[in-house]
Amino acid sequence: MAPVKVFGLKMSTNVARVLVCLEEVGAEYEVVDIDFQAKEHKSPQHLARNPFGQIPAFQDGDVVLFESRAISRYVLRKYSKSAGVDLLREGNLEEAAAVDVWTEVEAQQYNPAVAPIVYECLIHPAMFGAPTNQKLVDECVEKLRKVLDVYEARLSEHSYLAGDFLSFADLSHFPYTHYLMATPYASLFDSYPRVKAWWQGLASRPSAKKLSADMSF
Repeated sequence: MAPVKVFGLKMSTNVARVLVCLEEVGAEYEVVDIDFQAKEHKSPQHLARNPFGQIPAFQDGDVVLFESRAISRYVLRKYSKSAGVDLLREGNLEEAAAVDVWTEVEAQQYNPAVAPIVYECLIHPAMFGAPTNQKLVDECVEKLRKVLDVYEARLSEHSYLAGDFLSFADLSHFPYTHYLMATPYASLFDSYPRVKAWWQGLASRPSAKKLSADMSF
């Protein structure tokens, strides 16, 4: 069987979200680089894969998908059984709902707080030589503290966000948290011992360690 294709850059947070799931299920895959400087992401070929001209796009034979969380769920549904893992918990209605809830929390609460910190402290200075917008960073740090308060409380009751089992909800936090740890605000986690232990567990997984080697600015 031909490996699936992921179109994008390994250092991209949204690409890494898909790749960490592929690694967890042991699926064969190929990353097809997209040249942003040459505006390849706006080419007709790429727009046929992702009409918004973004990354990642994904191809599995005749199946072509975009949006990283949707791609990740497809990967987990296709390969989890053969890999002997259960990261969506779709056999249990309540557990599956909890995975969905905390995946939404990651997308709607965690990422909007973390992403601007990463962009302002790492990506914009490294790629564009732009100064950090400290006002925006300070605002997002306060937002993140409030989110982490909720996470700390949740992780005082369960080993992982959706329950006492690793799930996609946890793995989806990997890309941006990896980059947050390379900013001056990594120490935020020191005030949240359960969150810090949870993150250290995720970061020490073989999938995360392998991908981290290609994730730097």
